[in-house]
This record gives sequence, C-alpha cells and structure tokens, in this order.
Amino acid sequence: MFRLYTKTGDDGTTGLFGGPRVSKDDARVQAYGAADETNATLGMAVAVCADGDARLAEVLLDLQSRLFDLGADLATPPGTAHESKVHRLTSEDVQQAESWIDEIDGDNAELKQFILPGGCDLAARLHLARNAARRCERAMVTLHQSETVNEHAMHWINRLSDLLFAMARAANRLHGIDDIPWTPRD
Repeated sequence: MFRLYTKTGDDGTTGLFGGPRVSKDDARVQAYGAADETNATLGMAVAVCADGDARLAEVLLDLQSRLFDLGADLATPPGTAHESKVHRLTSEDVQQAESWIDEIDGDNAELKQFILPGGCDLAARLHLARNAARRCERAMVTLHQSETVNEHAMHWINRLSDLLFAMARAANRLHGIDDIPWTPRD
C-alpha cells in the first residue's frame, strides 16, 4: 500500500527530483510550491465554469497541465539524474500562451482604464489566479538570481498572468458583466 506520508520531511527538508535534500524554504521549493498554488487556483476557476465558459475551461485545463510541467521543471535541477524524465517548458508553450491571449482578448472591449479585480465568480477566481501566477513569477525570479531557471519557463509564467487577466475580462463579458473601473481619488 502506498502511503501519502513518508515522514522524511519531518526535519524540515524535502528531496528535489533527482537532486539533493534541501530546506522546505529553499528558493527552488518556494518556486515549485508557488506553481502548485497557481495550479490550485486554476482548479477553483474550472470548478465554476458554466456551459458558456467551455472554451475558457478548455484552456484552463491545458494550463493546469502546463503548470504541473512547470512544477516538475522547477523541482528538477538541471543536470540531475532524472532530468530526462521531465518536460521542460519550451518556446512552443510560450507561443501557445500568446496565441490564447490574442484569441481570448480579441473579443474583449478595448481597455481604456485600470479595472478592479472582480465581477462574476469565475472572473474573480481568475483574478486571484493571476495574482498567484505573479507570485510564482517572483519566486522564479528569486530562484534565478542564484540558480539556473529555464528561460522559456520564465517567459511562460509572465504570459500566464496576462492570459488570466484576458480570461477574467472574457468571463465577465460572457456573463454580461461590465469591467469594474478603478475610481482614483481626486
């Protein structure tokens, strides 16, 4: 029987895939943990997709798989024994994200002002996911300051937050809800 607990992390360390044991607050662990958190927020968004959101749900499910790839990429230091078992994000993944941004944002109204995160339930969850993606990007930048990080993964995570913003606006549009404009103080 496979148990979910191993007790090997009780000392505050975890094993990298094909690499050494490191502290659970290691920059690499922070980065792949942030990718996992982003993936969970996308799952929350998929959970409320309605019939009219089918295209958004389809893209979100693909993004969840790519985030799983990203987590594996980040958990596997370059040059380790299991590196060949990991799909590292590529320029094609970045191009796919850009294509989805163009497709999804193409039907949105031109953005003429800052908007507040919110609207329908799906849009609010997508804005939350966008914030998680930005946190993941910051963790990856921190890791990149001391270790090698796949450059395509860096580009992809940057595109992901833009895509989630476009998707949040599209969700509101599909649900008949206008963007909520930011009202600056006079």
